[in-house]
Amino acid sequence: MKPQIVIQEMQVGGIHNGDVGKTRARLAKQSAWKKQRVVVLIPAGATIPTKVYLSHRNIVFPPNNASAWIAALGLEVGEAYSTTIEGILAHPVLKEWEYILTIEHDNMPPADGLLRLIERMEANPRFSCIGGLYYTKGHGGQPQIWGDPKDPVLNFRPQLPVPESLVECCGTGMGFNLWRMKMFADKRLPRPLFETKTKGGVATQDLSFWMGARKLGYRCAIDCAVRVGHYELSTDTVW
Repeated sequence: MKPQIVIQEMQVGGIHNGDVGKTRARLAKQSAWKKQRVVVLIPAGATIPTKVYLSHRNIVFPPNNASAWIAALGLEVGEAYSTTIEGILAHPVLKEWEYILTIEHDNMPPADGLLRLIERMEANPRFSCIGGLYYTKGHGGQPQIWGDPKDPVLNFRPQLPVPESLVECCGTGMGFNLWRMKMFADKRLPRPLFETKTKGGVATQDLSFWMGARKLGYRCAIDCAVRVGHYELSTDTVW
């Protein structure tokens, strides 16, 4: 710290008190005064790479709201999501919470990513799921913004990201997604909720879920301002 001469100021109160109206508008936008309880669900493999683990540890949660972390071990990814979510819905406390955050063992979200997704969800009640932007691994990776909702025929073609914008799509990956809890309580959704399909057509568990959810009117989007890394352990590369 550099030497300094300090004189008592006549007006003190801090930066945030300098314009209470502006500060109030920021807080209202963040909706941090509401209940924003989050269950974090990780379909973990045998291990989680250290770099990925550290990124998870740095996630900032809404102040003074509850959070619970659940790892599903030793299960195929679709089974892990389905079994764990059904367990959450059967839990007398967790089923009443507002959100489920899915994170996968190779995704590296920004520290403020959850807060940004919550802010987007609060501002866009028409969406039941909003995810961060990440790409398939490897050179030529595609953004996990699956499907053009303007096409009357359901499709999962990769869509272009729009910097800092919210892009609606027909399906998402699940590496860093915020879901409204009440969505999964809908008994009309096909069970199991997430199923990796290898017969009668091939589909990953995320897009097979959205095939059924879209038919019921559920909508999703990707927040291109929340940039998530996709880590490849074998090459130590974040795609």
